[in-house]
Amino acid sequence: MGAGLAQGLTRRGPRRLHRGPLGLASVAREQPDLVVLDVMLPGLDGFELLRRIRATSQVPVILLTARTEEVDRIIGFTAGSDDYGTKPFSARELALRARAILRRAEVPDQAAADRTLRFDGLLIDPDTRTVTVDADRTPELSALDFDLLVALAQVPGRVFTRRGLIEHVWGNDFFGDERVVDVHIRTLRRALGDDASTPRFVGTVRAIGYRFLARPAG
Repeated sequence: MGAGLAQGLTRRGPRRLHRGPLGLASVAREQPDLVVLDVMLPGLDGFELLRRIRATSQVPVILLTARTEEVDRIIGFTAGSDDYGTKPFSARELALRARAILRRAEVPDQAAADRTLRFDGLLIDPDTRTVTVDADRTPELSALDFDLLVALAQVPGRVFTRRGLIEHVWGNDFFGDERVVDVHIRTLRRALGDDASTPRFVGTVRAIGYRFLARPAG
């Protein structure tokens, strides 16, 4: 898969597009199950294309780039990507990443859908995959950020290591740096309006990992 490539995976098979505007129109028209998006696209770069996709769709997106700086990963996750891969990469790795994301994006079973999580200032609805903050704000979360929040909120107070969160959210077939957890915690906090220095919902346990802080609603 070369530079300048957007690929949508649909039930009819993959569709490759080599320009950003064409990719945006294709997502709207074909509603793919997964988008693999190169950052370096002519006409409209991958970051901007992702932002425009997120304005109307929560389709899972994997960003691909030759850039390795942390700031680029943060930009990608802030724009709404579900995963971020750097070149060069193997077809097997990409397939595993795609399989893991599609598995997470599946509709939860009925038993899980009925387990709404209620806390002081926060409501998490697994059925609609929505979050409500302070009863009046519903921030948009990527699929990974939502799953990360649920993993933490299901066991309030428990300290999770980065590796533990990766096993819960990304799965055992995850390829990449454990610091991806830190990047997603930042985007999750930003979406929730949570201040890292005085957090309400997600706290940092220095040198270990993270834990959920909010109390169950009485």
